[in-house]
Amino acid sequence: MADTNKTEPSTQTPTKITPHSMIARSIHWGFVALIAYALLKQVDSLGQLADPALLWFEISFVLLFLVLLGARFVFMRLTRPTALGEETPKLIRTMARLGHLGIYASLTMVAVSGLLIGGFYLLLGPESWAVSFAVGLHEMCVMASYFIVGGHVLAAVIHRIVGDGVWSSMVPVLREK
Repeated sequence: MADTNKTEPSTQTPTKITPHSMIARSIHWGFVALIAYALLKQVDSLGQLADPALLWFEISFVLLFLVLLGARFVFMRLTRPTALGEETPKLIRTMARLGHLGIYASLTMVAVSGLLIGGFYLLLGPESWAVSFAVGLHEMCVMASYFIVGGHVLAAVIHRIVGDGVWSSMVPVLREK
């Protein structure tokens, strides 16, 4: 008598992960370089903003950053929102989506809070409570972005260890076989 409780082996083959386009990878790694530049050249003290040239450079840099971040968000949403395969569990897909949205939100808030610092500095002076508030907000946003980007990097490393192809879809080194 045949055992009817046996399950058939799955005939579904895992979805092949295809790499992101060269444009998407260039934008991704370009942002890594842009953020590294921002961290290296950051303002060390409010007193530095007394230099009008530096203050306007900072404001211009942040506005350009926001435009580029918005363009990146739209480009990635329109061209290829995820490298995860179709068989990826819904929880993982949701975590990935929330992680990416968290990166956009935290980087946007870092930039906006930086603009608030500059704007309040210009309008109300360096001793204003509004400047102090904006500095505190900015510091919280920076810390949140470190945490969220760190989670993103950790997830990428986990994908590299698992070897599911997600790492190789965006990272040009240590490619999976």
